[in-house]
Amino acid sequence: MSKITITKIETVQISHLLLLRVHTDAGIIGNGETYYGAGAVASILHDWMADRLLGENALDIEKHWRFFYERFMNFGGRGAELRALSALDLALWDIFAQSCQLPVWQLLGGRTRDVLPAYNSAGGTSYGIPVYAKDKVAVPSKHFWPGYGSPGFDGPLEDNWACINRPADYAAELLKEGYTAMKVWALDPLAHRPGGALHLSRKELRAALDPLFQIRERVGYDIEIMLDGHGFFQWPAAMRIAEMMREIKPLWMEDVLRVDNLDLVKKFRDEAGVPIAVSEMLTTRDDYRRVLETQAADYIMIDPTWVGGISETRRITEISSPYNIPVTMHDCTGPLTLLAGIQVGISNHNVVFQESVRAHLRVVYEQLIDQKIVVENGCIKAPERPGIGAAWLPELFTAASPSYRVSTFTKKN
Repeated sequence: MSKITITKIETVQISHLLLLRVHTDAGIIGNGETYYGAGAVASILHDWMADRLLGENALDIEKHWRFFYERFMNFGGRGAELRALSALDLALWDIFAQSCQLPVWQLLGGRTRDVLPAYNSAGGTSYGIPVYAKDKVAVPSKHFWPGYGSPGFDGPLEDNWACINRPADYAAELLKEGYTAMKVWALDPLAHRPGGALHLSRKELRAALDPLFQIRERVGYDIEIMLDGHGFFQWPAAMRIAEMMREIKPLWMEDVLRVDNLDLVKKFRDEAGVPIAVSEMLTTRDDYRRVLETQAADYIMIDPTWVGGISETRRITEISSPYNIPVTMHDCTGPLTLLAGIQVGISNHNVVFQESVRAHLRVVYEQLIDQKIVVENGCIKAPERPGIGAAWLPELFTAASPSYRVSTFTKKN
């Protein structure tokens, strides 16, 4: 099949999550997503990109990617424009792989392994994508800001609460489930208080990091610990955090500093005394090239639906390999972001971990897609289903949803 024509584009937004479906004349529906500014992304897809896409061949993935990337970058389009391109790219790879009756990883060159290691991030059921359903219709929910998540409550899968209030039991529970690594967000409350990004006393910092010391005391080094700073801290506070984290021996510290100034990120990596990871805050291949060439990180983190989709995630992952810097895939956002990372990670030897959130996998994502995503023995198996690995539940795409938009192809005479 050399041509599959794009006939319809549908979007729905749930909080910050943008759900995309691309329909074709072959009856194949491609599924994509991105996160943050969902309304702006929907407008770009329908008000501009649809005019170029409708009636075109869905299999010309690179042709579409390059056209939109060049247009967007002509006016600095790193935000909603690049996220729109990311969502589209996922949907087009999904169509291509379904048309071949193969999973995406097979079309990326085949598997380099059967499973991809996954770590658990300390989110909860209210983190990022609040439970949305009301009479099977997607409804808007309150805005969520990165690094300002709910502290959670004492309950099942409320891992952010558990990490702070019963950290040793929480770590033991993860180990029992087979996880070998966990990410914590222990310092966000300090950053949010007045002056917290500028100065941290040793006493308050030690108290905030006490859960990590409790984890080490309970389970030793049976589990890897990562600390995410969400880019909140200035240099003096960041260096004090690094000094105290040396005793914890984390797998990495991530985005303690913002990545706006890569020279300072490089200096931090040289002086921190612990491995450094950056960053889902980077959005272009050239951003990552600069990190790699300056040796500013020990790990690089990619979010597939912020950098340009599966196409660009694959390219960034490949260029990191000659620098001997492993890649880790980001997901605290949506199920297709997670699946896109898995597809690339299965097909490329240089992906060390896939991020996941238990509450998303077991509660939120099951309300959005038609396929369970399971972490078993700390790993996610290579998807065998043709395409990206799941599809949006069709009942989400209804005119009853206030955010529903559709663009259709009309043949020209």
